[in-house]
Amino acid sequence: MEERTTYEGTVHSVIFQNPENGYTVLRLLTEEGEVVTVVGCIPCVAPGEHLTVYGALETHPQHGEQLRAVELERTLPEDEEEIFSYLASGICKGVGPAIARRIVDRFGAETLDILEREPERLTTLKGITARKAQEIAQGFRQHMGLRRLMEFLARYELPPVLAMDLRRRFGDHALETVKANPYLLSSDACGVDFSVTDTIALSMGLDPEGDERLQAAAAFELSHNANNGHVFLPREKLIAATAQLLGCDMPLVEGALDRSIERGAVVQEQVANVEACYLRRLWEAEVSASMRLDVLLRTKVDESRQADQAADEIERELGITYAPQQRRAVELAARAGVLILTGGPGTGKTTAVRGIVALLRKMGADVVLAAPTGRAAKRMSELTGMEAQTIHRLLGVSWNETSHQVTFQKTEKEPIEADAVIVDEMSMVDLTLFSALLRALRPGTRLVLVGDADQLPSVGAGNVFSDLIRSRRAETVSLREVFRQAEQSAIIRNAHAVNLGQPPRLTNDQGDFFFLCRRDAGRAVSTVVELCRQRLPENMGIPQEQIQVLTPTRKGPAGTENLNRLLQEALNPKGADKRELLWGDRLFREGDRIMQTRNDYDVVWEKADGTMGTGMFNGDVGKITQIDPSGEWLEVCFDDRSAIYTADMLNEVDLAYAMTIHKAQGSEYRAVVLAAMPAAQSLMVRGVLYTALTRARELLVVVGDDAAIRAMAANDRQQRRYSGLKWRLTHAASQSPAVE
Repeated sequence: MEERTTYEGTVHSVIFQNPENGYTVLRLLTEEGEVVTVVGCIPCVAPGEHLTVYGALETHPQHGEQLRAVELERTLPEDEEEIFSYLASGICKGVGPAIARRIVDRFGAETLDILEREPERLTTLKGITARKAQEIAQGFRQHMGLRRLMEFLARYELPPVLAMDLRRRFGDHALETVKANPYLLSSDACGVDFSVTDTIALSMGLDPEGDERLQAAAAFELSHNANNGHVFLPREKLIAATAQLLGCDMPLVEGALDRSIERGAVVQEQVANVEACYLRRLWEAEVSASMRLDVLLRTKVDESRQADQAADEIERELGITYAPQQRRAVELAARAGVLILTGGPGTGKTTAVRGIVALLRKMGADVVLAAPTGRAAKRMSELTGMEAQTIHRLLGVSWNETSHQVTFQKTEKEPIEADAVIVDEMSMVDLTLFSALLRALRPGTRLVLVGDADQLPSVGAGNVFSDLIRSRRAETVSLREVFRQAEQSAIIRNAHAVNLGQPPRLTNDQGDFFFLCRRDAGRAVSTVVELCRQRLPENMGIPQEQIQVLTPTRKGPAGTENLNRLLQEALNPKGADKRELLWGDRLFREGDRIMQTRNDYDVVWEKADGTMGTGMFNGDVGKITQIDPSGEWLEVCFDDRSAIYTADMLNEVDLAYAMTIHKAQGSEYRAVVLAAMPAAQSLMVRGVLYTALTRARELLVVVGDDAAIRAMAANDRQQRRYSGLKWRLTHAASQSPAVE
């Protein structure tokens, strides 16, 4: 962590300011007479303002020493010359240096008060009409509104960039909106911790036992648990958790929850034997998904008596002989409205999918391939020879600025033009995305869902793939036989052993699987770095960029945060020819491998052929190709797309030399180095280890504690996810007749 320092002074000049995101470069004249360059999110700043800036000193390759603002306090100018500089800077539309001089000469130190409270007095100046005075006043009030919002947030140590987000969302009334309901800051869109918003609300005199606080806490608990995978919470658990969060009595929460249900913010429904409480959006997604899937399952499709013959022809054309279960999967694709294909590594899923694609195309079907991540879609394209795309892009995702929600172009009103949709890596697909996909399918569209049911579930709410399999509603083919060629891979043999609860064979005579015992975290980390820097490139001929380090955790010596710092220095060291950009505690350098860490539907990208689009998604990995000399933006190449990231967007990307096993889901790498050291108990489970092993295609090197590895293989504890999808599907099976 770099050393933090504080400077206090007056804004001398503004070198650069982006009005969209507030990113600013300015010169600060300190009280000691020193001029300091300050960079950061400082919206609407102007010469003459007084700033107290707390931040980190850094050295920019082109511009020398500068202060990266982390927190700041700002006060309006008070003497006449500072007020003149402030107004003359252009903060008010229609006010330039000449008009600013006349206003300040007339009203002196009272100028800013008059602009805000008595703008009609401006008409006493020659050339300023009543309309012009109101325009000036409106511009100044808008400016002051954002300033006051920033000052309000700063009291609670919330970042200035949040003010920009709130301004975009709520317009000129953002401060009033926040003051009226501080708890909206804890929504998914803002992401402020509930304890902070609760402190704000209570400091403003909100009733500690009032409905506003109690209902907001219950909604936060549902949202927080949705981020942990739960679609709903049982009523009694929700009440207990909310009461504990607020430190209040449960009857108070119970009454507030009932009123929240009455107004529709929370939906309560009996699911099996549980009184389930949902956020409305998740309830709607689950109900919609179950109803639409039920229709697909009940719709009679072409029985295709030629399926057997077509399968024979495909075998001859491809020069293969399907195993019985693979053959069954290919034939069922012609007969079933919904088909589930599951199996572990080496069981022939790819061969079966190729056969399904070939069969459906022989039948004249228009087939579309999709996967939840860009890397999974790219791998699907390589394995099938057909174009595949992410589910988000297939659906035409965008961000609606009016409703502040994700929207999809493809819905029942404008469905996907396809007779069959095949989705790979289904274990990664959460309920919301699955529901959106089903909405976009035309009636009678065949749906083939492919995945490994033993991998980790989706990051988002739901346990869709497992729920579908366990409902027994859809035709399901489980590939269990490991083919002879795959059996020669120790990676695959060990992955299947782990899946059965057996530890992997930790020896170094297995060809593509190696184990280096390092029980000390420091030694383990040093070994991981050396493997990536020298040993694997030089001894195994594997380029550094084709090696991916995985670890269960972000924190600790063997976590991604520490590993990425060390791997950056080892694999992409500082150089005179490489520009750098320091953002908070993170340093980005030209040539760095980075990853998008959350969905951003507004990022504009461009392909080499000039094709443009928007949207980068959680897990997309790219390389920094260029950093702007002024440090205002950097360019990242994601496979075939390039995108510009301004400085304020860097909180949604991270270095990707090392990544957590959860983030690596759906991807496959030529070589994987797994840092297997003790971590939080929730991460030391079989599913995490199994998912890590199955990410490696040609080489896997496990570095770490053998006891920890054996403990993970033995620990089959799976966190239960509260989801009603399975119940809804099985319940619906007995409710309505088949659809003709």
